[in-house]
Amino acid sequence: MSLLKTLLASDFRPLDRRALDLWLDTVAQVKPDMLALPTPCPDWTLHGLIRHQLNQDAGFAAAARGEGARPSVWRGADLGDDPLASAAASADLVTAAFAATGPRDTLHLPEIGDGTTVPAALAIGFHLVDAVVHAWDAAVAIGVPWEPDADLVEASLRIAAIVPEDGRAPGEAFAPPVPVAGGAAPRDRLLALLGRSPAWR
Repeated sequence: MSLLKTLLASDFRPLDRRALDLWLDTVAQVKPDMLALPTPCPDWTLHGLIRHQLNQDAGFAAAARGEGARPSVWRGADLGDDPLASAAASADLVTAAFAATGPRDTLHLPEIGDGTTVPAALAIGFHLVDAVVHAWDAAVAIGVPWEPDADLVEASLRIAAIVPEDGRAPGEAFAPPVPVAGGAAPRDRLLALLGRSPAWR
């Protein structure tokens, strides 16, 4: 079976929730004076990174409800006075929306391209990768461990292999792939595949 067919036949919802929990575990360690710290995503402070993930959650949740074609649903998130509470509510929102999707559903993902629709399994997979990798972005920014389970890394690697390179650039969520040493650990290969240097500090 091809990689694409395998991904389309997968139910990534349980793993996506675990990825969100990994993300929330990191956000829980962010103190207010850390929000201005730089991250591996050029032009994004930690505040901007958390806001981006909230926007992704809102956009994917709207897409699962059939409303993802409107660009406005992918923008406008607010961290408020409690970034962790906002992130937790956002995670619950998208988890509930994904729970209502079926294997035949397609989701509008305008960030890939105007009018682009993606099978639900792949869309949820893309969100999973977002949460796993942005958890690393936040963790390395504040100097805490990033310890995704092996199956989260394995699933993310398979999904990342088909993430389109169109639109990747410095300042975006994902940059073009960067070289990585032969024999690198799977988690380092994942980071490099999505344009991050595992050595970033």
